[in-house]
Amino acid sequence: MTDLVTAAGAPTEENTIVDGTDATTEAATGDGAGDRPVEWAPADEPARKKRHVGRWVGIGLGALVLGLGAASMILIAPGTTIAGVPVGGMTPGAAAEAVSNHIGAMQITLAGEGDGKRVTGSDLGAHVDATKLADKAFAERPMWNITSWMSAPIAGTITLDDRAAEHALRAQVPTVYQDATDATVAFHGTGYTATPAKDGSGIDLKALTAAIASAAEKGRSSLTFEAKAAPVAPAISDKTAAATVTELNTMLSTIGFYVGAERTVPVDAATAAGWLTLTPEDGKLAITANQAAIQKSVDALAATVNRAPVNATTVVNSSGEVLDDITPGVTGRQLGDVSGAAAAFAAQIAKGNGTFALPVKDTPFASTSLLRKVDVNLSTETLTVTENGNVVDSWLISSGRGDFATHTGSFTVNWKLDSQNMGNTDLTKAPYYYQPDVKWVMYFNGDEALHGVYWHDNWGTPMSHGCVGMPEWRAEWLFDWTPQGTEVNVHY
Repeated sequence: MTDLVTAAGAPTEENTIVDGTDATTEAATGDGAGDRPVEWAPADEPARKKRHVGRWVGIGLGALVLGLGAASMILIAPGTTIAGVPVGGMTPGAAAEAVSNHIGAMQITLAGEGDGKRVTGSDLGAHVDATKLADKAFAERPMWNITSWMSAPIAGTITLDDRAAEHALRAQVPTVYQDATDATVAFHGTGYTATPAKDGSGIDLKALTAAIASAAEKGRSSLTFEAKAAPVAPAISDKTAAATVTELNTMLSTIGFYVGAERTVPVDAATAAGWLTLTPEDGKLAITANQAAIQKSVDALAATVNRAPVNATTVVNSSGEVLDDITPGVTGRQLGDVSGAAAAFAAQIAKGNGTFALPVKDTPFASTSLLRKVDVNLSTETLTVTENGNVVDSWLISSGRGDFATHTGSFTVNWKLDSQNMGNTDLTKAPYYYQPDVKWVMYFNGDEALHGVYWHDNWGTPMSHGCVGMPEWRAEWLFDWTPQGTEVNVHY
């Protein structure tokens, strides 16, 4: 039997060349190789497995690179600080939380009268819009943008809650605090007046806020602040009170229920003041009105607002021109729905508006025109007055006589006098007569007039220097009945 010697491996592509030497040659030139035939290993011997170490290392590095790339899309650039807090490598949400926590945890040591007592930013209601600042930091400085790395700090505006801060500080340093006295406004008699304000004292919150902001920007988590008394202005100043007094008194001068421009139902100042309440609010005096009190005035409106129409009566001439309003026309009105008036008026008053427009329905008035005329008949020495062609009255008169006969023609009353001295006190001069205190004079043609006569009663006979005389009581009635512009017809 012949012994079989196996080579290092089957003649595959993998083991054909080893370190640059042919496997067949190596087998043939080995010890005793020249006397033994070369045989390959049996075909069913398992091949050795190759290790792919490099491939796995490559995959790991690639995943790391991809992870870093993805992270750079959601993280803030390295070197970024917000209000002194480093937020590089954080998400915007984590950055906002870090900033808020840092501000809230800030330790403030109160020196001076504070005697080393401490409060925190949270105690003072310290606040910064961390979410907005973090979003801004990420938008402007994402990690993927290498040029934004290590950029300048982002400053944040820190504020304190005044009420929370005062409460916390007053508890620690009560000796520093003295309450300010607000200016007040009150109604006295006919109007509002103001009482002056008085400053108080306390820790200067603006200075404290600035100190906290400065410490935060420098990355500090604590600071020392001198707790000393500083002037504290009242919430309601003298200026605010004076402006409120002016507003209220101006409103009181016009307050009421209006129909158009008419202040139909005025509200007196004392009643209106009883409706109002003044409440300090954000440094101002807010005005509120009592709806229930206003409702009492609303309930009484109908008695004053409602009215029947008043028909108009006018005196006109033949052309229709109005000479006199005997009875001016007045439109009737009916109050509309005022179920919501009290609430609406209260809302107006709160805004400084005291004029409430009422809903009303108008009822028109009718008009009557009277055409009045004066007729003087020289043939019968009578005067007749007519209205719309109907005789109202007629009586005897005394017209001009002889050379002073009253002129005929159509005229109009153009001048009226309650009383006048007629003629000339110097009887040697024209018109050679003097008659004092002649009453109810109405000139219609030059110096010819209708008037009363007290020096004779010879009616029906011409007696004058051209005027138309009559008894004084007749002249007074005619004076009142006849407006200026009334037509006068003189004829035979």
